[in-house]
Amino acid sequence: MYTLKNNQLTVEILDPVADSERFGVRYCTGGYIFQVHDAKLGPLLSGPTYPDSFNWFDGQGIPDAFNLSPLKTAESEPQALILGIGLCDLEERTIVAPCQWRVTQEGNVVAFETEHVFGDWTVQIQRRVTLIERSVLSWIRVQNSGRRPVPIRWFPHPFFPQLPAGQDELIKLNVAVEFPESDVYELAANGFIRRQSWPWTEGYYQALDHNALSNLILIQRHPLLGQLTATCSFAPDFFPIWGNQNTFSWEPFLERSLASGQGYAWQIDYDF
Repeated sequence: MYTLKNNQLTVEILDPVADSERFGVRYCTGGYIFQVHDAKLGPLLSGPTYPDSFNWFDGQGIPDAFNLSPLKTAESEPQALILGIGLCDLEERTIVAPCQWRVTQEGNVVAFETEHVFGDWTVQIQRRVTLIERSVLSWIRVQNSGRRPVPIRWFPHPFFPQLPAGQDELIKLNVAVEFPESDVYELAANGFIRRQSWPWTEGYYQALDHNALSNLILIQRHPLLGQLTATCSFAPDFFPIWGNQNTFSWEPFLERSLASGQGYAWQIDYDF
């Protein structure tokens, strides 16, 4: 793993080569934040099976994914290029040829760069994970240098530990949201989305209706910190939440189509 550390936080980032056994065909292999440790409080992130076990599909920490927009041709099926992972077999759910990341670490920054060449597609990806005091900044840029448009459907999947019984507030957003009435999630009068019917014994997913037109800001309740905030440099195109007995997560999707010669960059700042 790569490590960023100061007197407050330690950030563990998976090594695309040395930690290859932790990767599958879902999450990006460069810039995968596996854990954030507080110098006094210990680990701050969770996962669907954490701390009992780990598997590549469920993940842990703050993974992110391009896997819902694989690049494939009729000739290549069932193989497809998944940005940030490489050439994959979608039927076997295996990585056929992983992408090669150039990784550099300098001071409080770990940078990742890779290039995909597949058919008429040529795509460069740059990533940086930066630690500044109690902030972890995750920056991504995708450049289309090929002849065909590149569809992007990307989402982060940060996993936070569930709170004790009786502390049911999960997140509050800077935009109005709505969702169907259920016995799992409810919107409280103070704007927080709350869990219901706790304790849970399985996973619960809910897509949110929202009117976000500018940067998304989230307040996340946390059992050790009280709360933390996350700031996205984009408005989500699609926004589900998910949780089980171990963890709660949110997935603000960024959806774009990059024409030939076009690039796009975005960032999420996690303030612990």
